[in-house]
Amino acid sequence: MLRSLGQRSVTGSDEDPRVAELRTAVARLRRQLAAHPAEFPDRGIAEDELAALAAMAISGIPEIPRLRRSLLLVAGSIGSVSALAASLADVRSAVELFGQPPRR
Repeated sequence: MLRSLGQRSVTGSDEDPRVAELRTAVARLRRQLAAHPAEFPDRGIAEDELAALAAMAISGIPEIPRLRRSLLLVAGSIGSVSALAASLADVRSAVELFGQPPRR
């Protein structure tokens, strides 16, 4: 799907392919979380942060620190739900397309 981080989609769109990948991964995880029958204590946190990630993907190039914070909150909230592990990994991969955090 993506040949390199700097390339644009070949569909004729000016959209950054990293943003499209993030939007797709977040939408998939949101759907799977909504369909997951089990309740768990931090489900609301995961839903809120996934909504924030979706909003960032819609608005264009998101702020990388905010992306990473949301990813950590989602992972902490649903990380033990094995049925969601593959979709969570996809969201993580999509966030990583935006680059590594700066070293301190």
